[in-house]
Order: sequence, then structure tokens, then C-alpha cells
Amino acid sequence: MFKSTLLFTASLLLLSSLKVKATPGDDQPYTQAKSVKYSLPEALKGTPLKKVVVDYNDIAYVLTPKGVYRTDEKGLVKDQRYTPLADKIPVDISIQEGSGHLFYLYADKWLTNGYAGVPYGVFPKGKFEQLAVAADGRVALVGEGAAAIFRNGKLQELKKPADKITSIQAFNGNFYALSAGAVYSITGNQFTILHKGNGLQAMAFRENEIVISTAKGYYGINLMNGDSSFVLQTKLPVENVNSLQIINNKLWAGTPAGAFMKEASGQYRYYASRRWLLDDKVISLAADSKGNAYVLSESGLNKIEFLNYTLLDKANLFQDNIRKRHIRYGFISNVTLTAPGDLSTAKMTDTDNDGLWSAFYLGSQAFRYSVTGDKNAKRYAWEAFEAFERIISINPLKGFPSRTFERKGFKVSDPEAWRNSQDPEWEWKGTTSSDEFVGYIFIASVLHEMVAETESEHKRVADFIDKILTHIIDNNYYFVDADGKPTLWGRWNPEYINSFPESVQDRKLGSAHILAGLQLAYTLTGKEKYKTEAYRLINEHGYVKNMLVSYTKIHETPGTIRMGIDLGSGGWNHSDDEMAFLTYWPLVNYAFTPELKAQYQWVIKDHWEIEKPERNALWNLISLATAGVYDAPSVSWHLQEWPLDQVRWRVKNSHRKDLVFLPDNFRKQTTEILLPPGERPLNRHNSNAFNLDGGENGLSELAGDEYLLPYWMGRFLKVIK
Repeated sequence: MFKSTLLFTASLLLLSSLKVKATPGDDQPYTQAKSVKYSLPEALKGTPLKKVVVDYNDIAYVLTPKGVYRTDEKGLVKDQRYTPLADKIPVDISIQEGSGHLFYLYADKWLTNGYAGVPYGVFPKGKFEQLAVAADGRVALVGEGAAAIFRNGKLQELKKPADKITSIQAFNGNFYALSAGAVYSITGNQFTILHKGNGLQAMAFRENEIVISTAKGYYGINLMNGDSSFVLQTKLPVENVNSLQIINNKLWAGTPAGAFMKEASGQYRYYASRRWLLDDKVISLAADSKGNAYVLSESGLNKIEFLNYTLLDKANLFQDNIRKRHIRYGFISNVTLTAPGDLSTAKMTDTDNDGLWSAFYLGSQAFRYSVTGDKNAKRYAWEAFEAFERIISINPLKGFPSRTFERKGFKVSDPEAWRNSQDPEWEWKGTTSSDEFVGYIFIASVLHEMVAETESEHKRVADFIDKILTHIIDNNYYFVDADGKPTLWGRWNPEYINSFPESVQDRKLGSAHILAGLQLAYTLTGKEKYKTEAYRLINEHGYVKNMLVSYTKIHETPGTIRMGIDLGSGGWNHSDDEMAFLTYWPLVNYAFTPELKAQYQWVIKDHWEIEKPERNALWNLISLATAGVYDAPSVSWHLQEWPLDQVRWRVKNSHRKDLVFLPDNFRKQTTEILLPPGERPLNRHNSNAFNLDGGENGLSELAGDEYLLPYWMGRFLKVIK
């Protein structure tokens, strides 16, 4: 038997002192951001959009050269409700301060439909181009060479400054005007310079302050005297700010590369890419009474809506989406889209790791059934397991699990890896890897623990894992494909595993995989050969010793060539993290002895310390369940920040000046602070969470199963109530 060293015993005592208890938390509603997109109707395509405003009914209006359009259930429609105005084209629209009424400026008059249509004013045609309306009913008008105030039905001309006024607004009963070189207050009958600047582009008001933007950032001035209230801010997602809006006392900025919002914490939330906007060239910003932001861009109107959501609400959404378009023969399937983001064009396709990805969904249903007793969850879990059973039966090789299968002639991924099935209607994919094996042992363990309730159900699971482990043992610890050769990544043979230096993760990982599988197979089948083989690998080949090498010792080790591939180069392999954490569940739960279990727990704690910056909810919860350690705030943060939109849009963050970038490093951690999932490229858990750029241009959609598994595991562990 493997003997613990004194050093390791000391480490175990340290682990015991670091264990924490899960703190249950009610699933209280939180703020969930959602994108609502209003595409342009055919009549507006190619037409330059000018401005968006929102009235007190929370109807958004868009000013265009073809008239005023508004939002309704169908999107943007021409506003034809008032017949006398239906064919008229305003030069400007504005919302009255306080009342929220919509006012129109035409070439020769201004008017509103509010107040029974009473307020209006006339003037010489073509004189004014902009208006603002104060709470007391005064209307400020500005044109290229003229300015005036309408007060008590009379037009009072003002002496306009020589520079071009780009914006006029009402705030706290006063009018303010902006040009490229100055901010003016309009007092009495004249424009008074409040502040001089250069390249001023937009202004917004909050309390006693005016926020002013430029192409190089934004700054603040005192509303009363124009003195600086805060200096130019340049550490921004995008420096060139062309529009500003204050929403619920938070600053929103529009730029040629998306919109951003400054939180109370001082951090910025960046809303860019098709995940949030129809396009990133922002023209105008507005807000409704609920605190939602309207972002007008070249391609149409976008709303960033903030909803009261619970984690269960999100789980139900993904669950429904999966059942509608992500189940392929029981496998979980990402879908490809013929048209970017158009889910009506969705097609389910095979992938290189159907078994591994399906383990997330099957696992989520196992935990859901354990928590809720919902019979549908049990049905979905067994439905997925049928696909796992068929990966063995669909090929003629004894106990060899196919990567996936498809009806003949419709395969997509890696065509050269496919073989004909003994069933002439089907094909199966070979080259099965350790990624898939990890999926098998994870789903077998959770099915056995949480879903199987009868002797026959337990036997189904045991037979599945028995066939696979028998194949591995009978083939000298390899997956052997149809060509009679080991697959590239299905290798657990001691000669192969121990050929790696300790600094390469494959040595640790392969040892953990096969020991977890052998332990599980022994428990499920009772066959002594599995325990015998496990201890042979432990005692004769040092597989537990391999695992006890700290993750802090993993580093770049060039020249570690296997099958023509340098496995010691390229930085940290985040796919290995995924495989390790899924392995930890059966590794600990089916440990032969308390001593082995304690050693495995040390391995997990050591790994968790390395992974903490990535704030992954699933890695944290598996660490909690197996080793008693986790980061509770990161679990909530990760699940709450997981975006509703699972389309893989192209995302870019590497240009952002608000991020603190780190020097190139082995872990490939690019920034000091991890971006929220809603701002990052949407990837599976086997990718680097610190990737700043990426995506598939909206041509595929993930299923949301990688949210469901940690959510229901959190419910199972009573971290979420």
C-alpha cells in the first residue's frame, strides 16, 4: 500500500485547518442585464439616424430624416398615431424636463401633444434646429445663426455666440448650451460662458455637476461656477466619448466602439459587440423611468434592460432553451447558425467532445433531480445516458467508446476521424480522448449517487463504466481505435504517464483520471480487478505520488515531445483544469481509504488556490464538495454575471484603457481583475477566462448547460437556497 510521508501528513493537517463550511444564501432577486434590439424597418435602412429620446410613458422615439419612429412590440415603427403629424418631419425632438412630455420642433413651429395640445409657438421658417423645454414651459431654440426663448407665448430673441451650438439642454429650470469650445448657461437674455474647453462633444447633468466629454475622455465641472469637479478621465473602455447620459446617478457614455457605464465601485461595465448592440457606433443615449438605457447606433435602437432576476429564473430559461434546440440524440449540442444571431437558422451539429459537453447537462439534471425530485429531470438524465450507452454499442470494438455518432452523410467535425458503423445507416467518430473519459466517469458517478434508484438502473451505470475500464485495462491502459493503435490522447499507460517531467501537468492529470475511474468501477461493479489495478499503479508506478506534486511546480517545459507535439510549451492548459475538476468528484467520493481521500483533498485544495483568480463557480463548488474549500462571493458573482445571450458574438476588450494589464505569464492571465462573463468572449469552461478577445461572429450558440451544472450543484450543496 502507498504510505503517506511525514511531510504530507503535515500538509493534511494544514488542509484540515483551512476547511470552511458552505454558507447557504437565499436566491434573492438581483439585477440582470439583458439586451433588447430594435432593428430598422426596411424604410429606414441606409438612413442616418439622429437622436433617441424616451417620454414619461417609457416609449422611445427615434428622430430620422424620414420622420419620427417609436418602439412597440414589433420593434421600430413609424409614429402615425397623430394623423396631423404623421407625414411631418421634425428637425428636432426633446423631452420636457420634469413632465416627460415629447416636444417637436418643425421648420416653422414647435408643439407638443401633451397638455391637450395647447403649448405651441411659431417663428420664421428655417430659423431653428434644436430645442430644449424647461419644467416651467419655457422653450429654448437654437439655429445656426439664431437663438431664442419662448416664454408666455412670446418669442424672445437672444444674442447667439459665434461658435456652433451642438447641444442645448434644460436642467433644474435653467438652459445650458454646448459648443466645441465652451459650455454656456443661458441667463436672462444672453449666453454666459460657464466653461471653456477644446473638442467638447457631449454634456450630461447630475446634482451640482456637469460632465463633459471629449475625444480623449471626460471630466466634470461645477454647475454654478464652472470650476473643475474632477479631472479628465482617460482610463476608460473607450476614450472617444461622443454622447453622455446620467441614469440612476450612474454615468453612461456612448462611443464609436460601444457604450459603457460607470458603477458606484468605480469600475466600468462595457456594452459592446452584437451581444449587446446591433453595432458599436453609438449616436445617442436616453433612459426610461425604470433605469434602462437606450442606445441608438447606426443600425438601429438597442435597449440595455435591467431586470429583477433570480438564479432559478436563469436556470429555467436555459433549461427551456436546451429542450427547444440543443438536444441531439440525447447529447447536448451547441448549434450553428446560418445567419449571425438568427436562432431560426439553428442547426445541431456534432463536435469533438459531445460526451464531455453532455456530461455538464446530464450532471445538472442529476443534481436537479436530487434537489427537486422532478421526474422530468430524471427523464432527461436517462435520455442523455442513452447517448452515452450508444457510443459503445454503435461501433464494433469491444468496450471502446466513440466520441460521437451521426446518421451517415451528415457528420461535421473532423471528417477523417469517422468510421462506418455495423449499422449501415450510421457513422461513429473515433480518436476518443481523456476529455471524453472524464465525462464518462463524472456522469456515471452522479447517476449512481443521485438518479439510479432500482437495481436495474444501478446495473446500467455499472455495465457502462465496466465496459470502458475493461477496454482500457485489456489494451495496456490505452484507448485503442479501429486502426489497432492507441488514440492520441487516450493514454494512461505507466510508461507514457511517467515519461513526463513533474513540471508538465499531464503526469498529474493522467494519474488522477485513471485512479478515479478504477475506484469508481470497483465500487459500481464490485470486481476486485479494479482495486488490484489501482493499487498496482499506486505502489509500482507512483500514481498518487504523481498527483501530490504541487500545481505551483507546473511550468513551461519546452522539449516535452509526445507524438510530435510539444506538450511542455504554450502556457497553462485550461482544458486540463476542466478535466481535473470533473475528475475530483469521483476521485474523492470513491476513494478506497480515508488516507487516500485526504491525499486527494490536498491535491484539490492545491489546485483550487491556483484557480481562484478565475472565479469559476463550478470549480469552487466541486472544491467545496470534495475538499471543503471555496470562494462564496465568486460563486454568486459568476452565476449572476453569466449572460442570458449564449450566441458566440465577436468580442474585443484588448483596446480598453480601464484595464490593468499584466506582463505575459505562464498562466496567460492578461489582466489584474477578471472581466465579468457578460463582457468576455463566450467560451466553454475549458478556455482561459482571461481571454479578452474572441468569438465566432454570431454563427453559433452555446446551450447554457455550463450554467445549469454549477447552479444545481449549488442547490445540492445548499450554497443556494
